[in-house]
Amino acid sequence: MGGKGGLEKIACIGIGSNIGDKIGNCKKAIELLGKNTSIAIKKTSSFYETEPVGYKDQDWFVNCAVEIETDLKPLSLLSLCQAIESEMGRTREIKYGPRIIDLDILLYNNDIINDKDLRIPHPEMHKRRFVLQTLSDIAPDTIHPALKITIARLLRDVNNGGAVKKIVSHA
Repeated sequence: MGGKGGLEKIACIGIGSNIGDKIGNCKKAIELLGKNTSIAIKKTSSFYETEPVGYKDQDWFVNCAVEIETDLKPLSLLSLCQAIESEMGRTREIKYGPRIIDLDILLYNNDIINDKDLRIPHPEMHKRRFVLQTLSDIAPDTIHPALKITIARLLRDVNNGGAVKKIVSHA
């Protein structure tokens, strides 16, 4: 597959961190994604400080999202994301708990995938303001494959979903 010439699938990946240099951790994850010859970073959202969802007794997160072109199949992309998380020191001790880095495949083309290891679109994304805000920065007109509603509309309609504050514009 050498080079980045024949990349044909579009995916959106949500990135978050709430341990250490949160912005630096997110930027490092983007850098590691972009170093892979099967991925080209096309767009990066702004960075947002966001309220934790699920497990509240932890620091707020920094979240962003990237749109990529790739020739990786969804499970291979998941493996790459998990390898980057491991390389950066991610541990999985508390569900929704603190993490140095978190990479979630939010969308992959217009595919709907219900595998035991991977669900796309991300099953909670339409309920989470931080996911919709970062996605809306890079893909507002993209239609959620299952709900058949644009990301921008989902963001307008989300009920609560946690506090979100832009901290760094990043194009």
